[in-house]
Amino acid sequence: MANELIAPHGGKLTTRLVSEQARTALCEEAATLAKIVLGVRELSDLEMLASGAYSPLQGFMGSKDYHAVVWTMHLSSGLPWTIPITLSVTSEQAVGLKEGQRVALIDAQGSLYAVMTLEEIFPYNQINEALQVYRTDDPTHTGVQTLFRQGPCLLGGPVEVITLPVTMFSKYQYSPGESRRIFAERGWKRVAGFQTRNPVHRAHEYIQKCALEMVDGLFLHPLVGETRTEDIPADIRIKCYEVLLDQYYPSQRVLLGVMPASMRYAGPREAIFHALIRKNYGCTHFIVGRDHAGIGSFYGTYDAQWIFSEFDAQALAIEPLFFEHTFYCQICGGIASSKTCPHEVSKHLILSGTKVRQMLRAGQLPPPEFTRPEVARVLSTAMKVPVIPDLID
Repeated sequence: MANELIAPHGGKLTTRLVSEQARTALCEEAATLAKIVLGVRELSDLEMLASGAYSPLQGFMGSKDYHAVVWTMHLSSGLPWTIPITLSVTSEQAVGLKEGQRVALIDAQGSLYAVMTLEEIFPYNQINEALQVYRTDDPTHTGVQTLFRQGPCLLGGPVEVITLPVTMFSKYQYSPGESRRIFAERGWKRVAGFQTRNPVHRAHEYIQKCALEMVDGLFLHPLVGETRTEDIPADIRIKCYEVLLDQYYPSQRVLLGVMPASMRYAGPREAIFHALIRKNYGCTHFIVGRDHAGIGSFYGTYDAQWIFSEFDAQALAIEPLFFEHTFYCQICGGIASSKTCPHEVSKHLILSGTKVRQMLRAGQLPPPEFTRPEVARVLSTAMKVPVIPDLID
């Protein structure tokens, strides 16, 4: 049955986590190697490489793939790929390295995670990457800000991952191989993936259930890697999903998992990136709503949907499900969109993730038209907001 699932991007999962037997030898070798300290984003990228979620990548990008992705949104092989997966170092660090050597990849505390073969050490243009990938070089953009803090040299080459970070989300941390096995066991052939970095609300629920009408199963796959400090923490978002799934979703048609990648906030390009990752996890469809992976006013409301038309659909091989901006209509008495609701905007309740965060920090709870009472309780507890029954029941 597993053979009936969608093929991974590039044809096969390229997992980079080594066997138990190989780990001992690699640990011994690593003790003699030069050390490269990984930041939070690089550690999450390493975890994605290890599991096969970044298939067909086998490590951090070399110059051919890097430049092809930046300028053409494809790998040098011609396969669609939109976000550079890179490891940067300072000029001083680069001088002490040479192509062909092996290095140990560690975290800031000195814990060993992988060994990398340095196939390339090369310079890159941060401005070009910013303008192409993020469509701006404005340093107030979170992704651009992170890029500009990187070193001026990139290291390219395959990785051999020895261990994975321990997180609080192990219950939901499925590898692509594991999610595919579960889909197969449940008999799901058409699976819709859903990405979010915000707490789930009624508009999310609406589009998720619309998608569920079209497919065999729904893979709720919130991102739990690094986000902005002002975003709601991942553990709170997962609790919101737990209370929602407990009462409002059919348990045998929905699977909750977590994706350890970091947010880039690259808008349209990141929408393609997220779709390809979910393809590796076994999804045949990917939900794309308004301003996917956007930030501030850097991208148009539906840019993340329009970008899919720039790719060969067969090369992407995962079907996007596009949804209009949704809202609660006071006259319709439910969630609707401009496609289904004839009423004037003054009758629409529209709350952005930013607005909800502002309400919570001001001691206000989001109304039941925006989020389920159970979710409101989780958010109020997490944000230490007093529960006001008549606002959430």
